[in-house]
Amino acid sequence: MSKGIAITGMGIISAIGNNVAENFQSLIEAKKGISRISKIETIHKDDIMVGEIDYTNSQLEQLLGLSPDNNFSRTGLLGTVAAKEAVAHAGINDINKYKTGLISATSVGGMDMTERFYYEYLESKTNLKYIEGHHAGDSTQKIAEQLGIDKSLVTTISTACSSAANAIMLGARLIKSGQLDRVIVGGSDCMSKFTINGFKTLMILSDTYNTPFDENRKGLNLGEAAAFLVLESDAVVKAENKTVLGYVKGYGNANDAFHQTASSDHGDGATLAMEKALQVAGYSANDIDYINAHGTATGNNDLSEGRAIIRVFGENTPEFSSTKAYTGHTLAAAGAIEAVYSILALQNNVIYPNLNFKTQMKEFSITPQLKLKEKTLQTVMSNSFGFGGNCSTVIFSKEQ
Repeated sequence: MSKGIAITGMGIISAIGNNVAENFQSLIEAKKGISRISKIETIHKDDIMVGEIDYTNSQLEQLLGLSPDNNFSRTGLLGTVAAKEAVAHAGINDINKYKTGLISATSVGGMDMTERFYYEYLESKTNLKYIEGHHAGDSTQKIAEQLGIDKSLVTTISTACSSAANAIMLGARLIKSGQLDRVIVGGSDCMSKFTINGFKTLMILSDTYNTPFDENRKGLNLGEAAAFLVLESDAVVKAENKTVLGYVKGYGNANDAFHQTASSDHGDGATLAMEKALQVAGYSANDIDYINAHGTATGNNDLSEGRAIIRVFGENTPEFSSTKAYTGHTLAAAGAIEAVYSILALQNNVIYPNLNFKTQMKEFSITPQLKLKEKTLQTVMSNSFGFGGNCSTVIFSKEQ
């Protein structure tokens, strides 16, 4: 059994930056990536605000050196960019030197491809290629091919907005059990009409900047992004003399089975997930220095998560904030995006501000961190809660 799950590389592309360095700079400068829709033709483009990535698909293809006849969805393109950065950051030259797997999370998958087929299917039989890129596993397989992973486990997780957190959890368990030596874990989701229309139907999209944990929150901003982390065993770290960015110390998953989309009013699933993560890490609540909250700025989530945090931490709640006011809610990628942000917080001993907050919620007295704060951090807890009640928590630490 491996003692530690080391993080040795990270990669990310989001509305606030095209790599890890740009994302961190935006976080400490309180630079939001939220704007009106510009890259999708939708009747809702003037109704809502989103977190779009600047690159067009053509620019991403050029960045990756893909031929014009490639069959990549935008989800696959974004995921490949982030995964390649993570592998390069980890200094991996021979991806198959050790037993290496890929666990990629997505909810949108190739929906942007399916939408093209829907509107163009009468024009040409070649549009059938769009259907081939529809399923969730297609983007994962394309990322694996681009990385050269061909001898080990490649799989996809789709548990709504907790997907990438669950990818991290599964990767950690595969290393702990000795089944793999190295796992690239994370997630990718692009913007699509399907998700815009779906969330619009749920009436939880904001027409302005999202305001996590604010009494007057109006809903979430959808975002698109991808992020991946390289997890490696102690044996690989030692053999390759790797620099360790942090460790996956604890993790927990629970399902409150309350509603198809809403979390339980008192955060039953979130409470169980946080408690399980603490148990796996061997920590008490007092050992957590900062919580990167799920914080979607919806009426239901922020109330449910806030109550869950109080149930777990009581009066000694550590500083907490949501970073979704920067990026928007990146759906299945959110757990990986915020894992990268959590590791950056650990490395730089900073707590990010909860942007756009003005009014305290009346249901409880805990308030998110409102200004950038320097604080020596040893541990960060990251929450990711999804539709269907799937709640996940991952704890990151500087120490093994």
